[in-house]
Amino acid sequence: MKLISWNVNGLRALVTKDGFAWLTEQKPDFLALQEIKVKEDDVPKEIYNLGFKDISINSGERAGYSGVMSLANFDISTQKAAFFDDTEGRVLEHRFGNIVLFNIYFPNGQKDDERLAYKMDFYEKFLAYCKELIKSGKEVIFCGDVNTAHREIDLKNPKANAKTSGFLPIERAWIDEVLKSGFIDTFRAINGDVADAYSWWSYRFNARAKNVGWRIDYFFISASLKDRLKDAFILKGIMGSDHCPVGIEIDLEGLI
Repeated sequence: MKLISWNVNGLRALVTKDGFAWLTEQKPDFLALQEIKVKEDDVPKEIYNLGFKDISINSGERAGYSGVMSLANFDISTQKAAFFDDTEGRVLEHRFGNIVLFNIYFPNGQKDDERLAYKMDFYEKFLAYCKELIKSGKEVIFCGDVNTAHREIDLKNPKANAKTSGFLPIERAWIDEVLKSGFIDTFRAINGDVADAYSWWSYRFNARAKNVGWRIDYFFISASLKDRLKDAFILKGIMGSDHCPVGIEIDLEGLI
């Protein structure tokens, strides 16, 4: 199966740019979108013509802000966040077979200390929930815009951003804890310490053309799925957002 995640930074604008033309080549079985910034009633009709069997949306309460959408070509059951009061529309939890698959737009902590505290609270509660799922015998996959670069190799200018939310020690330590808890950063598992591999670039200073970016979009899988992971990739050539899609190929035969 091919699973792809993309922070689209505005679904309607992307549709007007024919931003999903690449799907005909990639043909994902599951597509997780973050920051759709649209209510369910206002989703462009073109989305329903992309050929997916199931479409799930969590828009949150605030118009024009946040929101996640999942598109799947297989039967899944879906719910919103069971671990957090998700008024902002950040989580879709999907279950199929023995798999729990999350599409998440993790909070950004750059605005102020209050938002950083909100982000860290979200991080803590989500990881605790994942640990309970694994303890109960479930296989867990989570993807999305995590809004943190883990290591210095994961952003172009680590020293200049050492005090910026998205690369703070407490945020990076949470990803350390994710890995210690039995999860695998799929991109690093497949590609090792390849440098200059980013998934987000500022719109300023011609950052994308210069590849001055951050790797903040991830697929994590529970360690028990490691031998089933076949590929992990960043589709840096796909335009239309300040992020690009990231994805994995994984063999889930016998678990569905």
